[in-house]
Amino acid sequence: MSVVRLLGFATLPCGCVVGKYRDVASTREVVYVEEKGAACESPAHRRNHTVTPERERFASTLISTTARAS
Repeated sequence: MSVVRLLGFATLPCGCVVGKYRDVASTREVVYVEEKGAACESPAHRRNHTVTPERERFASTLISTTARAS
């Protein structure tokens, strides 16, 4: 387990809430599904699992413009 820093969060069009985190030790960034939307039909969106930017191109854009953690 490693220490991560919350960079921001967003609600995807399907209703899922995702959070973008940076691993402090390696500076790697990951996007996790925090909550799955009630109407979401994507099998890739599973609570507490990562979402790859290749599958969710808009996730990083939404996170960078929607909200930032302080």
